[in-house]
Amino acid sequence: MLPAVFGENLFDDFFDDAFLAPVFHTRNPLYGKNAAHIMKTDIREKDGSYELDVDLPGFKKDEVQLNLENGYLTISAEKSLNRDEKEEGKEKDEGRYLRRERYAGRCSRSFYVGDALQPSDISASFEDGILRISMPKAAPKQLPAKTTVEIK
Repeated sequence: MLPAVFGENLFDDFFDDAFLAPVFHTRNPLYGKNAAHIMKTDIREKDGSYELDVDLPGFKKDEVQLNLENGYLTISAEKSLNRDEKEEGKEKDEGRYLRRERYAGRCSRSFYVGDALQPSDISASFEDGILRISMPKAAPKQLPAKTTVEIK
């Protein structure tokens, strides 16, 4: 394991050097080094509901999915590099990348919301890279009145 400062690997700049890339090119171009830090979430409790604000910078609405399964609300986002032959040809005309820091790949995050919640109970909107989710609070379960259990 290599040392890291503020979430950045100290040796990234060395291994990302354009002249050393053919020698040390082990990084998968589909995943950026900061991909783990892109789903920052704020959760607010309001009267009768919970509201989540999830930061998804750089994603479009059609690249984000929201699924409810087995009591878990899962937020997924996927972005691809879309490298095709035309783009590879453009590099010759427009120059060669010396460093690529923009990320591509898939990320997801799950929250347990309970088994009683239905998809129709959840509302979501996506604007300016922020996914806003609202869902009702579950009513607190009523504990049964004191009962006596017979001992045999």
